[in-house]
Amino acid sequence: MLVRDAMSTVILTIGPAHTLRQAARLMSARKVGAAVVLDPDAGGLGILTERDVLNAVGAGLDPDREKAQGHTTTDVVFAAPGWTLEEAAAAMAHGGFRHLIVLDRHEAVGVVSVRDILRCWVPQRTSAGALAARR
Repeated sequence: MLVRDAMSTVILTIGPAHTLRQAARLMSARKVGAAVVLDPDAGGLGILTERDVLNAVGAGLDPDREKAQGHTTTDVVFAAPGWTLEEAAAAMAHGGFRHLIVLDRHEAVGVVSVRDILRCWVPQRTSAGALAARR
């Protein structure tokens, strides 16, 4: 199975001036764990994850004052739609992260997460089947 089969094509894009609270609200509303940070002045894409927000708040920083750009990863590892899920999982394991921005011809076309990969690798169970398996 390929990254294109697992990735989410709904990409939350924010700017570097968004506050961490704004980013968290948008991620929560869209039920995603990462936002692609588009900084036209820096000329590239970055990624802000729920873990970045959590670490900032846990460190006592004010989410209403802290800007996304101060917590964005800019040395991003990108995936291609044609990568296998094994290649994507290996890149995540090697880099210690849970999300990859998927690029096709230098354009962001999706985001693939560990959860997306697991959904493809682990067969879906019905509620009754899952309950029976627990007994």
